[in-house]
Amino acid sequence: MAEPAGAAERLRDWIALGYNADMDWLAAQADQRGNPALVVPGTIRVISARMDYWREEASPARTVARDGDLAWISRYALGRDYHRVLRPRLQKLAERIAAEIGPFGYRAFVDSGPVMEKPLAQLAGLGWIGKHTNLINREAGSWFFLGEIYTDLPLPVDEPAADHCGSCRACIDVCPTGAIVAPYVLDARRCISWLTIENTGSIPPPLRERIGNRIFGCDDCQLYCPWNKFAQQSAEPGFAPRHGLATAALIELFGWDESTWAVRTEGSALRRVSYECWLRNLAVALGNAPRSRQAREALAARADHPSALVREHVGWALERQRADH
Repeated sequence: MAEPAGAAERLRDWIALGYNADMDWLAAQADQRGNPALVVPGTIRVISARMDYWREEASPARTVARDGDLAWISRYALGRDYHRVLRPRLQKLAERIAAEIGPFGYRAFVDSGPVMEKPLAQLAGLGWIGKHTNLINREAGSWFFLGEIYTDLPLPVDEPAADHCGSCRACIDVCPTGAIVAPYVLDARRCISWLTIENTGSIPPPLRERIGNRIFGCDDCQLYCPWNKFAQQSAEPGFAPRHGLATAALIELFGWDESTWAVRTEGSALRRVSYECWLRNLAVALGNAPRSRQAREALAARADHPSALVREHVGWALERQRADH
C-alpha cells in the first residue's frame, strides 16, 4: 500500500504541542495526509521522485550567511520557482509511462495538496528524515526537491531507507533560534523559515536578533549537515540564481520599490511572501547588520511607510542601528 504508517499520528501529536504555529491546514488535512486514497481515490502506490537544486553559483554559502551586510536567501529560492520546474517533469514521466502501458490513473504533486512528502520518500528509499526533519540521501545530501505521482498502478514496493544520523547533532546545535527542540522534532514557531515566509504578522522581538541576515528562510541545518558533502550539483539552468540574489546586499534589496520587487521576483518562490513582509524581513536584517550610516539612512527612508508592520520593524531596527551612536 501507499500509506506512510504512523505518520498521521505523529503529525497529530506534533500539532497538539502547538509546533505547527498558525498552519491550521495541517490539522484539517491530517487524515488525508495519512491516506493517499482519500486524496486521489483509487491510489494504491506513490511514485516518489527527487530533483537536485544546488548550483555552484550558490557558493560560498557559509561566507554569505556570516556576512551581516549581505542578504541570506534560502538556496532553493534563488532561481525559478521549483513548482514550475518539477511539476512538468513529473507530468512527462507519467506520459512516458502511459506511452508504454496505456492510460492509467494518476495525479502529480509538488509541495501541494495534503501529501506526506518526506515519509513517502523514505518509504520509497530516497532517503531518511534527519534530525532537522529534512530528507537526507546518502549519495546526495539534502539539497533537493521532492515530487510525487499518486497512481492506481500495482507497482513493486521499494525498501524503505534506514536512518544514518547516528549520534550527530550538528543541525540541532547550529539552529539559530533553537527550533529543533529534540531530534526529529521542529517547533515551527521558532523556525526562521516560518518566521520569514509563512508568518504574515510581527516577528517576535526575542527572536529578531537571532534571525541575523536571513531574509527568506534559513539553511543552517543543511549547511552544517555532514551528509551534504555528497550534495549533487544541479544541471537545471532554471535553478541558477537570478538578479545577483546569491550575494545581494541588504541595503540594495531594501531599496527596491514594489514594482522592482514584482519584476525581479516574477516566477520565483520569493513570491511566497508579500512585498510588505519582504520589507519587514529586510528591516530586521538591517537591524542586525554592522552599524553604519548607510543602514541608518536606508531604514530612516522607510520610517513612515504606510504599513504598520513595516514601520514597527523599521523602528526596532533603527533603535539597534543608533544604539552605539
